[in-house]
Amino acid sequence: MAVAQSVNPAGWRAILDEAGKRVADRFARVEPRRTAAAFVEGLLSSVERKTCWSLAERAGNDDPQAMQRLLRTAVWDADAVRDDMRAWLVEQLGHPDAVLVTDETGFLKKGVCSVGVQRQYTGTAGRIENSQIGVFLAYVSSHGRALIDRRLYLPETTWCEQPDRLAAAGVPEHVRFATKPALARQMITAALDAGVPFGWVTGDEVYGADPGLRADLEHCQIGYVLAVSCDRRVHVNDGRTLIRVDDLADRIPSTEWQLHSCGPGAKGPRDYLWAWISTATSPREHRWLLIRRNRTTDELAFYLCWSPRPVPLHTLVTVAGSRWSIEELFQTGKGQVGLDHYQVRGWTGWHRFITLAMLALAVLTILAATAQQSDADPQIIALTVAEIRRLLNAFVLATPLPPARTLHWSIWRRTSQARARRSHYQRRLGHQSGRKINWR
Repeated sequence: MAVAQSVNPAGWRAILDEAGKRVADRFARVEPRRTAAAFVEGLLSSVERKTCWSLAERAGNDDPQAMQRLLRTAVWDADAVRDDMRAWLVEQLGHPDAVLVTDETGFLKKGVCSVGVQRQYTGTAGRIENSQIGVFLAYVSSHGRALIDRRLYLPETTWCEQPDRLAAAGVPEHVRFATKPALARQMITAALDAGVPFGWVTGDEVYGADPGLRADLEHCQIGYVLAVSCDRRVHVNDGRTLIRVDDLADRIPSTEWQLHSCGPGAKGPRDYLWAWISTATSPREHRWLLIRRNRTTDELAFYLCWSPRPVPLHTLVTVAGSRWSIEELFQTGKGQVGLDHYQVRGWTGWHRFITLAMLALAVLTILAATAQQSDADPQIIALTVAEIRRLLNAFVLATPLPPARTLHWSIWRRTSQARARRSHYQRRLGHQSGRKINWR
């Protein structure tokens, strides 16, 4: 079949090896360097749960200590690895009209010791849950999309105002409370400083409501399409009138709504009705309110838009549609490379695991971007990231373990679990009786 020409095991192996070479200099010793490479391959593998135990078993280690040490105490800089990964992705996907998308995702957790955890709303569960929140930055261009940066959100009252708790979680002393939009501004600034080519930024209402983010982007001559709530007020009639955006939408004649697709979806083009209204207060400004209407439900969404130059409506619609890319990246990251499978509690461990998971996702992104699919059968869709990972495991990463190794790890897991159970029982009984129990 023609599609088979897109599958090149040797080329895929070379790209996977390139990921390791890109970050090799960030590890002072060869042992953590090799462990990191095995860690990334494990994240890409068919292992169901991407924990240090399962990744160590797949790598052929006798125990998980090397993997755990990589996340906790080994000498390497996760931010430097992030920078190398971002540079690699820009080489493959870079475009001057690319869009940076910022959004947060939740990681459900039990207990109170994991850094940044508290009961808070997370879209992952759709309700208030005990969770951590990570703010991410995605790069979206015509060549592909990928996560390029991350920040862990630390709640102000329950974490940033409790120095002892911060110290116990290993949070650096210079880290202070920052809102989610402030974290997004940090990541966008870092991308600008690194010379990442992009022309637009988009995000949901959390980020659209922040005047500092909008001001920073305008100062840097970066266009934006940022969602805002329905009660947002904007200037119309050359700045002489201030009106709520939902009231403004009701006044738009039906003839002013235009049908545009904001990008392809799983079930076809994502077609909506769109209207735009100038909110500029001077003739030299390029500022608009963009309104999206669902053709079936009439549900409305609103966006504040600014550009350093005049642009057509379709450009703003395309940028607004780019926001869904980061949601799909979260789903892919969690489903394909275990972005949410980590079992670390501290600041360092969180950033290291997330960075390595983003590197694994970058491998899949670059494989998808470089796959030669122009001669594929038109009756077959292009290779998806999920299908690429499946083929990668079949042709490149398959490592069947001998029965003795599988049995060794079964014994190791059950022994460790028995030890942990005894410890929990001892602690519980000791608290109940007020004395320590000696186990024999």
